[in-house]
Amino acid sequence: MPRFTYTGRDKDRQAINGVMDAASPLLVAESLANMGVTPVNIDLKVEVATAQDTFSRLFGKRSINHQQLQLLTRQLYTLTKAGVPLLQALKGLRDSSAEDGLREIYQQLMGSLDEGYDLSQAMGRRSDVFDTFYVSMVRVGESTGRLTEVFLNLSDHLEFQRYMKQQVDSAVRYPKFVIAAMVIALAVITVFVIPSFSKVFASMKTELPLMTRILLGSSEFVVSWWPAMVMAVMGLIFAAKLHVATPGGRLQWDRVKLKLPVAGKVMHKGVLARVSRSLALVLQSGIPVVQGLVLTTEVVDNAYIAQALVNLRTSVERGESVLMASNRAGIFTPLVLQMIMVGEETGRLDEMLGEIGQMYQREVEYELKTMSQQIEPILIMVLGAMVLVLALGVFMPMWDLGRAALK
Repeated sequence: MPRFTYTGRDKDRQAINGVMDAASPLLVAESLANMGVTPVNIDLKVEVATAQDTFSRLFGKRSINHQQLQLLTRQLYTLTKAGVPLLQALKGLRDSSAEDGLREIYQQLMGSLDEGYDLSQAMGRRSDVFDTFYVSMVRVGESTGRLTEVFLNLSDHLEFQRYMKQQVDSAVRYPKFVIAAMVIALAVITVFVIPSFSKVFASMKTELPLMTRILLGSSEFVVSWWPAMVMAVMGLIFAAKLHVATPGGRLQWDRVKLKLPVAGKVMHKGVLARVSRSLALVLQSGIPVVQGLVLTTEVVDNAYIAQALVNLRTSVERGESVLMASNRAGIFTPLVLQMIMVGEETGRLDEMLGEIGQMYQREVEYELKTMSQQIEPILIMVLGAMVLVLALGVFMPMWDLGRAALK
């Protein structure tokens, strides 16, 4: 998702600046307003890797990973549920933590609380750890007196995200291994095996079959021009990353990803599962639908779906029902739209969105379990085609030579 730098003023008119990931500058402004910050300037941040950036990443603030963030959230839930004051809870967690990154986070949160900041404001000062969705949910918990419940819901939300990532990694591990093995085998054959056969074929002094000539020409080209090919591939990858880093490029790439064979539908359902569960979470915390859609957009890592949610929110702001706006967005199936209709009519939209999230999660789990079975025939066909081409190219001249010797 694009990254924006912003400057603004808080409720005490103090200057605030920072960095935020969002689909558009409008969402950044809305998120800042929800945090009690009046935006002054919002600009797209262009990431440029410098020696200073590298030094800061290595020796500057220590960030924490997803699992550590989940542990932090769960610990805060347990201590707030037990009635332990926040400052005392953070001090205890700092003293008992074995991770340097976590200890640093606890210490910085304590320092911010000592300076008079709320917990949500203190977390907002570490945007590299706590995203806008997390900070906004904590702010809602503070304002409604339901901070313990918010920490529990955030912990479950982080667990769901971690589980989905593990499932995806597990599903693509076998295809990635097979594809890597095929690429290595093809490179070895092209660089070492085929050149050895070329000497044998040259001694035949006969016209070689078309397939053999193609293999020999391809091998000679790769051996002669592999440095230029490597540089060209690296250049294409670099150019593609630069394009995807722009808002328009990211929107195009995220739209294409959802249409990929086999993996596209899994990614689509996975994103919608996160959207449904996140929106259910914010609605259960007492947040209005429009503001809930703004917060939900912050956790969507697909710009195309995020843009659809922006359009959905705009439709709701114009007075349309959630059902009509969801139908216009075009990202939900008819069954899901029917469940939204029931939830809206009964006043239990949050519960119905939770059910939708669970339904999508079950579908994703099934798709992930069968993904290897769906990809395996494709891999077998590609491998078979590669073996067939090599066999025809290498052995056909030998067959012709054998027939000529028999005559």
